[in-house]
Amino acid sequence: MAQWIHMSQMIQRLSDDTVNKLYPPTAFPIEVRHFLAEWIESQRWDDFALEKVELESQAQTLLDQTISMLQSISQQNANVVDRMKLMQISRNMRMLNQQPLRFAVMVKEILAKERALLSTLPQTPSSTPQYQQHQNRENSFPSLQDVDHLVLKVLEVQDIRQKMHQLQEELNWERQNFEGLQGPIQQNEMDPKNSEIQKLQNHIQQLEYNVKALATKRFQLLKECVDCLDQCQTRLISRLKAWRWEQHKATIGHPFDENLHPLQTWCEQLLGVNGKLRQELMLIGEPIPELQERLGKLLQVVIQSSLMVEKQPPQVIKTQSKFCTTVRYLLGEKIASGKPVVLKAQIMNEMQARNLGSVPGDNVGELINNTAILEHNAVSKSTCATFRNMSIKKIKRADRRGSESVTEEKFALLFSAEITITGCDTPYRIQMISLPVVVIVHGSQDNSALATIIWDCAFSESDRVPFMVPERVPWRMMYSTLNSKFTSEVQTNHNLDNYNQHFLAQKIFDKPDFGDDFSNILVSWAQFNKEVLPGRTFTFWQWFEGVIELSKKHLKTYWSEGLIFGFIGKQHLHLILKDRPNGTFLLRFSDSEIGGITIAYVSATENGGQKIQNIQPSTKKDLDIRNLGDRIRDINEITYLYPAFPKDEVFKRFYSEPQASPPGGYIPVSLQTRVGTEGREGSSAIPLTPSMTPIAVSPASNTYPVNQFQQPLGQQEQDMEGGASGEFPGFNDQASANMEIDFESLLQDLPE
Repeated sequence: MAQWIHMSQMIQRLSDDTVNKLYPPTAFPIEVRHFLAEWIESQRWDDFALEKVELESQAQTLLDQTISMLQSISQQNANVVDRMKLMQISRNMRMLNQQPLRFAVMVKEILAKERALLSTLPQTPSSTPQYQQHQNRENSFPSLQDVDHLVLKVLEVQDIRQKMHQLQEELNWERQNFEGLQGPIQQNEMDPKNSEIQKLQNHIQQLEYNVKALATKRFQLLKECVDCLDQCQTRLISRLKAWRWEQHKATIGHPFDENLHPLQTWCEQLLGVNGKLRQELMLIGEPIPELQERLGKLLQVVIQSSLMVEKQPPQVIKTQSKFCTTVRYLLGEKIASGKPVVLKAQIMNEMQARNLGSVPGDNVGELINNTAILEHNAVSKSTCATFRNMSIKKIKRADRRGSESVTEEKFALLFSAEITITGCDTPYRIQMISLPVVVIVHGSQDNSALATIIWDCAFSESDRVPFMVPERVPWRMMYSTLNSKFTSEVQTNHNLDNYNQHFLAQKIFDKPDFGDDFSNILVSWAQFNKEVLPGRTFTFWQWFEGVIELSKKHLKTYWSEGLIFGFIGKQHLHLILKDRPNGTFLLRFSDSEIGGITIAYVSATENGGQKIQNIQPSTKKDLDIRNLGDRIRDINEITYLYPAFPKDEVFKRFYSEPQASPPGGYIPVSLQTRVGTEGREGSSAIPLTPSMTPIAVSPASNTYPVNQFQQPLGQQEQDMEGGASGEFPGFNDQASANMEIDFESLLQDLPE
């Protein structure tokens, strides 16, 4: 299949636009394409380059052989339509006789791309889902065989019309001869030419019969062509809808191929077939209302379905803020020249979106810079209208239902224009609606608005009534969404594992002791982002989204390499660490703080037992000051990453290089993380930032944790102390990891 595709690409590049429109490369019969591809592959192309002028004669030989082969195939082909197409292509390729090296290099590049494609697709398991998705997408297109069949039928109709025209001309001539001879024959009935006249009459009757037979076959073929066009277009419209649906799902991390060129090609081909069929109906001379009406409806559908929102507006939009969006018309090359097409955008609420075909209601919002002209780009062969500085000046909200908040109300942008297609007398109104958006007025609403969009993208049906979503979904669907969103945002192939999944379910359902399968338990929208978690001041989504943001900025590599355990409850933590030696630690996301990562480790108690310490979580702000690798290096109490990996071997490449001595004779200063609550004697310890203030007091020490800078002038690091925490089998509050500044030595060096 790849060979046929690339052979078609080569012929398309070698043929001029006129030939491509009349005889699309995809219209070649499969056996011809297969033969051509095999012959091309059998030749030697790798040595060619534009600068190798000495190979020009060899390139010319290959070009001549290719043209000769096409001509040979065409002469042996009994199908007149295929013969015409192959001869036209071979004549067109002769234009490259003056540039044979260009032809050879072109084929070389195409074959190289083919080999690269075939060698990379099946290599890794991670590429399998995306490859399968593209396979499914190809299957959902109108198949090449279907389009081949349709184009061939149209060409056959044209061939029959030409034959009928020739027969009709011959019939008219013979009738004229017969009428001229009829008078003399009646005067002399014994004339020996009577037998010839009788033959002429019989020939006329045969011509009349042949014309009628061809007319019947022509009508039948026209009907079959319209049926085939209807089927191809129905599948194409389904594919356009599927593209929009995949674009919708991309919001939660699903793979999405945004390339619209294949769809544009299908639209243009089917529009061209429609035009040829309408011409054939007009040339019949007598109306066929049924077929004319069907073609008219098919024409209207393909024209109105070809408007696509190529780049969606942001789905959370703040009023008075600029945003951009791009709308593309797939039949842009067919727009009648003259008056420019101006696309207009307007905002609509959920009720207006449900009644899109009716008379528009009240204006629910005011948009600024909401018009753009459809402009054709000859290089990319796309026709787009780009709204670069659109803004929502004000919004009118509907009456809210019950406890519904403003961040749960969904709107959409409607793009519309009036357009005239070349060859069509009637202008058409085209319109397309964007994905749902949530309009906010303050940045603090962004997180809740994003939750509304996530729920909508994850759980809506493809053919829903705008913008209906279920109130509850099974946990397995929720977990799949969380995993997809997490991996896509963090840009990692390392998925959440079963332990993570179980803890997340325990958290959202508030069932920390539940050990069974959560898969089919229903989770509600309220549990996702309306109700705060027990004992917390934030919702499940606010907490989970905080982890995503932390991981995106600071933890991508750690997570991708499996160094972070992630989401784990304290009971599970106790089970896996209870038999590990002192100093064993793991990294987990904070359960009590938004966007924090903490270190849990095993340490000794005063009576020789063991306890688990949970170090105060590090947030984005903390990791901006000192990265996670350096913090792990600083803490002497932790030695082995669970289950038994020496920390310096695992995290060494994350350690920062020692700072060079600063110029000007200044004493170097560095930050260092320490665990515990005791400052050094004679030092003045203050919290570095408010975010580093401890969130809990260690019950054993009853003092607050602090941070420390490294001693100046090369003094040795002071041993770090671990604050007491919970002994087995229970847990107590967190130990602290913080930093302090030693000002006493620094002040001695300051000028008075």
